[in-house]
Amino acid sequence: FQSLYIPSASCLYGISKLAKSSTPHPPHPPLTKGGQTYHSSNSSTSASGKHKSPINLMDLTYYRKEYLKGGLHRDELAASPEEQFTLWFQQAVDAGYPEPNAMSLATVAETGIPSLRTVLLKYFNPEGMVFFTNYTSRKAKEIDANPNVSLLFPWVTLERQVIVIGKAEKISAVESLKYFTSRPHESQLGAWVSAQSEVIPNRTLLKIKLAEIGRKFKEGKVPLPDFWGGYRVVPHHVEFWQGGSARLHDRLVYTRESSDADWQVNRLSP
Repeated sequence: FQSLYIPSASCLYGISKLAKSSTPHPPHPPLTKGGQTYHSSNSSTSASGKHKSPINLMDLTYYRKEYLKGGLHRDELAASPEEQFTLWFQQAVDAGYPEPNAMSLATVAETGIPSLRTVLLKYFNPEGMVFFTNYTSRKAKEIDANPNVSLLFPWVTLERQVIVIGKAEKISAVESLKYFTSRPHESQLGAWVSAQSEVIPNRTLLKIKLAEIGRKFKEGKVPLPDFWGGYRVVPHHVEFWQGGSARLHDRLVYTRESSDADWQVNRLSP
């Protein structure tokens, strides 16, 4: 990967219009979305007989759009997934996509039960993709038990997604410290406050702890917690997905047997 540090970002973006269904309307109150009218398969009423809002149950059968932004061809791909990801990521940034570094992280517990959450990619380089978390969190415990993870970048408005499969490994404390010192002061304090994934009685407890930690580290720099740091996902499977017409999407995947092996590229059926 080209070494790239990714700051947090927040912006609004427009939602693509949905294709209008020509199917006859069922006898239920309409729901308007994105300038198009859809219909619920069920609606609830109050004691007075008037319809409640919002509708409790939606039928999303006709909630769809065609993917027409373009295709993805083998001869257009970069030589490596690192280069291709850099290209697509930059295009997402240029398009104003909100937080293009937001990615879904899937892990699996020892019991075989999967879990999923959104984290932020903070930088990537030739070694892999790095995110940060509390090392006592659920995700960290599951990674310790089973380092095989998957990442998903859902760039929906671009009709693209990138799927990464690889192994997660802790980065060094030195590398974690370098990133930690770049965080805003409040975020540094927050890392000390949260016993991530643990049950707490209320939010007030967090505010009390934040005030206590703020007083404790009022003078000088906030140190790196020994229970907080980064993970690097070293990929062996990277799929680039581009939406296509008639649901015939383009799926091109890079795979390799080991970190020092050459990448192989194949097209998958949509």
